Amino acid sequence: MRFDIRLLAGRLGEVTDWLAGEPATATLSIGYFGASTGAAAALMAAGDRPQTVRAIVSRGGRPDLAMPVLPRIQQPTLLIVGGADEVVIDLNRQALAALAGTKELVIVPGATHLFEEPGALEQVAVLARDWLRRFLGA
Repeated sequence: MRFDIRLLAGRLGEVTDWLAGEPATATLSIGYFGASTGAAAALMAAGDRPQTVRAIVSRGGRPDLAMPVLPRIQQPTLLIVGGADEVVIDLNRQALAALAGTKELVIVPGATHLFEEPGALEQVAVLARDWLRRFLGA
C-alpha cells in the first residue's frame, strides 16, 4: 500500500476533510508532514485542499511521484533530504523547480535516506517545527 500514492492521498484527504468539518478541530491550522512516498501522498492531498492545508514538510520524500500536481501547490513546502541520499536529492531538486508558491530545499549533511545517523532526525524535527510554526502559527 505504501506505493499506492493515490490511495494514501485519498485517505489523508478524507481525514483532513473530517477534521475541517468537526467543531472541535475546524478552527485549527492543518499542516502535512510526509516521509518517503508519504510525502507524495501529502502533496497530492494538499493540492486538492489549498484553503485547508496551510503548510507541507517532506522528509526524505519522493515528491517526484506527485509531479503532475506540483505546479498547483500553493502552500509553503519544505523539502528535507539527507546529504548522502544523492538520488533523492536530485528528485527533490526537480520537484522544487516544479513547485509553485513558497518553497525550500534543505539538505542535512551526512544523513542517509532514513536519517539514522546521530542527530539527523533531531535536525529534521527542528526544521519541521520551525517551518510549521512559521506558516501555521504557534
